Amino acid sequence: MSVTRLAILGATGSIGRQALEVVAAHPDRLSVTHQGHRGDDLMAIATAQDVDLVLVATPGIAGLEPTLAALKAGKRVALANKEVLVVGGHLVRDLVGGAGERLRPVDSEHAAIWQCLEGARLGDVVRVTLTASGGPFRDTPLGELDAVTPERALNHPTWKMGPKVTIDSATLVNKAYEIIETRWLYGLPYDRIDVVLHPESVVHALVELTDGSVMAQLAEPDMRLPIQYALLWERAPSPARRLDLALPVDIRFRGAPDPARYPAFALVLETARADDPRAMIGVSAADEIAVDRFLRGELPFTAIAGLIERGAEIARGGPKQGPPSLEEIRTIDRAVRLALDETPAGIPA
Repeated sequence: MSVTRLAILGATGSIGRQALEVVAAHPDRLSVTHQGHRGDDLMAIATAQDVDLVLVATPGIAGLEPTLAALKAGKRVALANKEVLVVGGHLVRDLVGGAGERLRPVDSEHAAIWQCLEGARLGDVVRVTLTASGGPFRDTPLGELDAVTPERALNHPTWKMGPKVTIDSATLVNKAYEIIETRWLYGLPYDRIDVVLHPESVVHALVELTDGSVMAQLAEPDMRLPIQYALLWERAPSPARRLDLALPVDIRFRGAPDPARYPAFALVLETARADDPRAMIGVSAADEIAVDRFLRGELPFTAIAGLIERGAEIARGGPKQGPPSLEEIRTIDRAVRLALDETPAGIPA
């Protein structure tokens, strides 16, 4: 059995570190030939000759160009970066069509959908449902959200993730992003993709089929499982925690997210459904800025949604002639960041 030569972009982050644990558990199957960080030449690493598979785990729009370069170079990509498909899903889909052996989803929800589809036809899918824990503030009185601290927001109840994704989980921006990813990975329209709150994070996704059957993937909330599935692309013993059904396991579904509690989720999803890819570039750039400002104590938690909305408004301007090219994505991203840098902190224009 040949050894897969792996490049990890974002090796020091949460996904990167857990990927190294998976590699250590399978030295006969996986070998890390390159590790990249934000300041490194990610393009060179993603296209290196001694690389078969690229794990894209860098946060934000920085992961887009290396992903495209790796795919164009004939590499397989395990994608753990949400913004790649949020801002450039049309570019990725043009290269590989969607989820599969060459584009392997690492998010637990999208990996779960893939596993639920084993043995089923995509044409038999009525709808898919992503689960959301609801984050650390799912039961916090709405009147208290304005005063929540970064420390509280980073204390996720079930997952251990990097700061950007953790804050996006508190606002549920990450879940809106995952709906967009599902569209590009599986070619489903937005009206066939749902989200339900599931505090225990044991069920990662559900797939409803034409005959009324609902397939679900269950596992402990441990990212090493979907990471390993993406890297090996088959079943194997895993270092991830096992779900012990001999112990009491609560599985609750609490309905769709409340827009009053999660206004950023509603805003991002509304923007996505409007099918304006330029506005989504603005959303992505503004969210990065908003999260960074919140973590630095410069922006109230409840102002994140307003700044994201401002980013979408800025990006909507200008001529719209077909899907944006990579260069136009770069240009819009820079313009939004420049405009928001001129906005006083905490006061979305």
